[in-house]
Amino acid sequence: MPDADVFRWAVLGPGSIARRFVRELPASPTGVLVAVGSSDPARARALADEAEAGGEQGAARGGRVTSGTYEEVLADPSVDGVYIAVVHPRHAELAVAAARAGKHLLVEKPLTPDRGSAAGVVDAARQAGVALLEAFAYRFHPATRRLLELVAAGAVGEVSHIDSSFCFASSPNPAGDPRGPGRLFDPATAGGGILDVGCYPVSFARAVAGAARGRAFADPLPGPEGVRAVGHLGPTGVDEWALAHLDFGGGLLATVRTGVRLEEPQTAVVRGSLGTLELHDPWTVQAAPRLVLRRVGEEPVEQTWDGAAPAQQAFALEAEALAAAARALAAGTGTGEAPEQTHEDSLGTLAVLDRWRAGTGLLYPFEAETASIPTLSRQPLRVPEPGTASIPVGTVPGLASPVSRLVMGCDNQPTLSHASALFDAFVEAGGTTFDTAWIYGRDGDYERRFGRWLANRGIREQVTVIVKGAHTPHCDPESLSRQLLESFERQGLERADLYLMHRDDPSVPVGEFVDVLDEHARAGRIGVYGGSNWTPERFDEANAYAQTHGRAGFGVLSNHFGLARALDVPWAGCVHATDPASRAWLEERQVPLLPWSSQARGFFARDDAEMRGDAELVRCYLSEDNLERKRRAQHLGERLGVPTTAVALAYVLAQRFPTFALIGPRSLAELRSSLEGLAVELTAEQVAWLDLREA
Repeated sequence: MPDADVFRWAVLGPGSIARRFVRELPASPTGVLVAVGSSDPARARALADEAEAGGEQGAARGGRVTSGTYEEVLADPSVDGVYIAVVHPRHAELAVAAARAGKHLLVEKPLTPDRGSAAGVVDAARQAGVALLEAFAYRFHPATRRLLELVAAGAVGEVSHIDSSFCFASSPNPAGDPRGPGRLFDPATAGGGILDVGCYPVSFARAVAGAARGRAFADPLPGPEGVRAVGHLGPTGVDEWALAHLDFGGGLLATVRTGVRLEEPQTAVVRGSLGTLELHDPWTVQAAPRLVLRRVGEEPVEQTWDGAAPAQQAFALEAEALAAAARALAAGTGTGEAPEQTHEDSLGTLAVLDRWRAGTGLLYPFEAETASIPTLSRQPLRVPEPGTASIPVGTVPGLASPVSRLVMGCDNQPTLSHASALFDAFVEAGGTTFDTAWIYGRDGDYERRFGRWLANRGIREQVTVIVKGAHTPHCDPESLSRQLLESFERQGLERADLYLMHRDDPSVPVGEFVDVLDEHARAGRIGVYGGSNWTPERFDEANAYAQTHGRAGFGVLSNHFGLARALDVPWAGCVHATDPASRAWLEERQVPLLPWSSQARGFFARDDAEMRGDAELVRCYLSEDNLERKRRAQHLGERLGVPTTAVALAYVLAQRFPTFALIGPRSLAELRSSLEGLAVELTAEQVAWLDLREA
């Protein structure tokens, strides 16, 4: 726990931005530099010597500043927090290492090159119990705070347009230079303007749009119209200039510009129905920022603010913000975030930057769908020892490999980076089983993404893979075989541990399906097989045919099941098992069930008003009985100290027949929320009470 009067800092990466941090740190009431780390110990020592020689100005405050490798600095118990100022692609690696070492984190923007890996850094900080802050120094300056206050107070009326840019002129190293083109122009170091400085105008636009609507930040509309981008990729392959139009809906638009080969005055302008706000030198605040309010028919007014900070204190302000977040976290009164720059805000800005880069066609080689993306820590995946995992495992008759009680759905991962962070966390929590399908994604994108991750990690023999096929309108024996082989090609597999027909076609004699599945099983291409969205009657018919004809029968079922009774199903051809008759059949047969939508597609996560605004939830789940089930789950969750969704998941796992719940988290936060359900062990009486079978 950091001392209330002193927060001891280490700097990782002794570049120019780190030198400014060192110069300004003495303005922090508690910050003291104690160490510098680098992959080049000589450079680390040079910055440490500068700090010592500068005394107060060098931030050492007359004390000794040690130096060493990154590993040596992170192992130093005298370090409370680290400022990470290396090239963008190394942020995640060092941040995860520092978090695991118990150090609080101030990470230079962008947090990582993309949202997927940034979510992994946020998750690592939360799991380690350390504070994390993305280093947007401008967000902590009083000038920015004053501008957002004026917008929120309606000083310029209804905001209609935000215009901001961050551009500067530079040049790559000459061709043939042994150092390469230089950091800003090298795709390997995530060069270009969008990530290096374009993040500032995007961050600003989201903050202003949020202030205009009484929120901390706002996101542009989803889809291609929300972020429309153009840009120029130079000969080295990075964006040399780029522009994007952001549409926040309701007539609120923003224009953001960036470039590393052109100059433009650094001014941010907010335009509204009553006037404009102009903030001069908004980003680096090297000079004293000027904030001017111009209202229609009035003289311009240059704004002032209480506790005005000199321009050269912006880095000290963000350093003190992290120290305060760390102290609040240790005291149990904070979340490890600064209100000016929350984790959600950082992830939202990176989501926009991802869309901006995609619009210009910029994809770095290390994030390609065929790239060998390592773990965030660049260390081997930490597969837990048996009995030590958060996610328990069970068995399916006929299958040698274990099946985790939670099964990761491979249909919500938009990039390989995102998938890698999510799948890694799932495995490190004890997850062993992945659910894939021929129909998922566009032309098999999700299957290829999973297969690439599986090859990158080299753990095929340690996981159980579910493959699904025979989806309507291709639900016939011939299509089943074709899709199975296509899934193998996409995923790089030779065998499906579990195979599920994704749909049924009752017009096809059940024996034709059993025959082809049995043929694949005998050939070693399928382990255990079964059906998804099959009725109990059709399932029994398949097994009766199998017994009569000497075939292997259906061994698993994957239908919709959960605490909320289904009034309807989300998609045509789906089958639910939430009714009493299906539950009785499952208990009698002891058929392993892999339920999908076990948490009712958000029914238990949303408040009633939000839920009633979702036509699908209303159609499928809105009834007085289901609302009462939700109220009971909320009550029990409050008593147990877990979210309502965790109670809903615990209900699924507490049945009197084997269950292995399919989950489809879109983020690491959603994954962690699902994991909370594993800590809840419901009694038979609680299960019956939740389902309204007991008063």
